[in-house]
Amino acid sequence: MRKTLFESLTHGSLTEPAPAPDESALAELATKVDRAAQARLGRSLAIREVDAGSCNGCELEIHALSNAFYDIERFGLRFVASPRHADVLLVTGPVTKNMRQALERTYNATPDPKWVVAVGGCAIDGGIFRGSYACVGGVSETVPVDLHITGCPPSPTDLLKGLLALLEHVSAKG
Repeated sequence: MRKTLFESLTHGSLTEPAPAPDESALAELATKVDRAAQARLGRSLAIREVDAGSCNGCELEIHALSNAFYDIERFGLRFVASPRHADVLLVTGPVTKNMRQALERTYNATPDPKWVVAVGGCAIDGGIFRGSYACVGGVSETVPVDLHITGCPPSPTDLLKGLLALLEHVSAKG
């Protein structure tokens, strides 16, 4: 044990360094999302995250949007505690039988106009849990979905790009 400890102290780290952040690209992307929300809604975008039975990988990436690096609130995007204040429902995970009714009630409590975004492979089609006795399937089998963001889990940047695509698509339709 002592030998292993000394070796770990004398050798460098074996992990890869983190990629260099592109702060300007992130700021530009978040500013575009905020402008699109202002144009469509006349205010900032309110997001309600719903875990319908996931492994929490997608939640970690969604929560990263609020950390000091991404800090989406500086661009007017905010997470809300109640579906009654939300514009967008970010739903993660396959919908389990136990969460089906809760997801339907959350969807019904969200005022119009509302959009549902299925985040991650499990939310799209059930992922590795597809066919399980405990799962209903993807989010679209319970509530209508406006956008799918692929990945297992999708990165915070992919989440921002997805929200921007949703707002631009809705603005183009309306």
